[in-house]
Amino acid sequence: MDNEEIRKQLSELYLEHRDLDDALQLLQERPFIDELQVRRFKLRKLRIKDEIRVLESRLIPDIDA
Repeated sequence: MDNEEIRKQLSELYLEHRDLDDALQLLQERPFIDELQVRRFKLRKLRIKDEIRVLESRLIPDIDA
């Protein structure tokens, strides 16, 4: 995967992460909170965050010491 593909995937993951933030906000504003759905969204957010970290680390060039 080249840097351009990584950046594109990162952009998509950032967008999905923000969308999940918005969805969680709406879920928590409801009178009856679906705790299972909230947990699923939070777990998905954590997985996305991990994917983002991995992809960001691939963009950092290796430096020979």
